[in-house]
Amino acid sequence: MATENKGPNKEAIRKKLLEHQSEAKIVRRIVLIISIIIILLIVVIGGGGYLYIQSALKPVDPKSKISKKVDIPIGSSVTGIAERLESNGIIKNAKVFKYYVKLKNEGGFMAGNYELSPSMDIPEIVGRLKTGKVLQQAAFKITIPEGKQLKEIAHLMAKAIHKKDQDVFNQLNDKNFVKGMMAKYPMLLTNEILNYNIKYPLEGYLYPATYSFYKKNPSVEEIVSAMLDKTKTVLSQYTAESEKKKLSVHQLLTMASLIEEEATEKADRKKISSVFYNRLKKGMPLQTDPTVLYAQGKHKKKVYYADLEVSSPYNTYKNTGLPPGPISNAGKISIEAALRPEKTDYYYFLATADGSVIFTKTLAEHNQEKAKHISNKK
Repeated sequence: MATENKGPNKEAIRKKLLEHQSEAKIVRRIVLIISIIIILLIVVIGGGGYLYIQSALKPVDPKSKISKKVDIPIGSSVTGIAERLESNGIIKNAKVFKYYVKLKNEGGFMAGNYELSPSMDIPEIVGRLKTGKVLQQAAFKITIPEGKQLKEIAHLMAKAIHKKDQDVFNQLNDKNFVKGMMAKYPMLLTNEILNYNIKYPLEGYLYPATYSFYKKNPSVEEIVSAMLDKTKTVLSQYTAESEKKKLSVHQLLTMASLIEEEATEKADRKKISSVFYNRLKKGMPLQTDPTVLYAQGKHKKKVYYADLEVSSPYNTYKNTGLPPGPISNAGKISIEAALRPEKTDYYYFLATADGSVIFTKTLAEHNQEKAKHISNKK
C-alpha cells in the first residue's frame, strides 16, 4: 500500500513546486515592472524638479530695464526677504531662493532700501544683500550706441570723465595698457588683437550698452573693465555656437561688426550674414563699403570708385577673407546674425534710400537694382 501511494504524492509535490515557481516568476515580473515605473517616475520628477529649480534661479526677465525699490527691514528672516522679493517681482520663487541660501550657506543679509531689477539672477541679488549695496544714485552714466568705433567711444568716455579725447584714445591704444587688459581677460583678448595689421586693438571689444558709475572720477581702466566685463558676459552665451562654427572671438566680433555697419533698421541681418558667408565660401572678396571708409578713417554718406583703391588690409574690395579685425562695436542682434546666417544663395545686397535692402543672386541682377535705386553711389 505504501509503495502505491508514493508516486502520486511526488507528482502533487512537483505540481505545487511548478505552481510556486510560476507564481514567483509573475511576482518577480510585477516587482520589476513596478521598480521600472518607480525609477522612471523618480527620473521624470527629479529631472522636472531640476529644470524647475534651474529656471527659478534665473532672472524673471533678463531683458528688463526696470529697477524697483525694495525695502529690507532690520531683523528680516530669509523667508521674509524671499517673500518680499517674490511679491516685488524680483525673483520667481521664494522657496527656491530660501533653499539656495541654505544650500550655499549664505547669510549676513543687511537691512536697507535696495534698488533691484527683474533682470538680476539669484546669485547677484544675494551678493547685493550681503554687501549692503543699497539704493545709490550713479555719479554718471555712459551710453555706447551700437556701431560706434573706438575713436567715438574715446570721445564719450573723455567727455564723461572730463579728459581730452586724444589722451583717452592714446591710452586705449597704449601697448602696455592693452597688454594689461589682455592679462585680465585672457579668454576674450587674445594675441589676435596684436596682429600688426590691426589699427586699434580694442576696436569692437567694448560692448554697446549703458554703464553706470558710482565714482565721480573712475580711471579709464575701470571704465574699460566694465565694458569688457559686459562683452565677456554677452559672448559667454554663444561659446558653444562659436566653437561649432570654428569662429574665434576675434573672428566673430569682426563678422558681427561688418553686419552691424551694413545693416539698416529694415535690414534682415541674417540675410546680410548669409551673403558674407556665401562670398567667403566661394573665395569672393566681401566688397563691403564700411571697410573702405574704416581704412581711410572717414565717415562719408557716399563711397566713390576712387575710395575703393585705398591700400589697406581692411579694404575688402582688394583683399579676400575677413578684414584684420572689427571695424566697430556690434550689438547682440548682429552677433547672433554672425552665428546664425540664413541659408540663401544670395551673393549681393543693396541698401535703398528708404532703408530697405534688396538681395540678389547674380552681379547682373545686382547692377539692375543698382541702376534703379543708386545710380550715382560709386
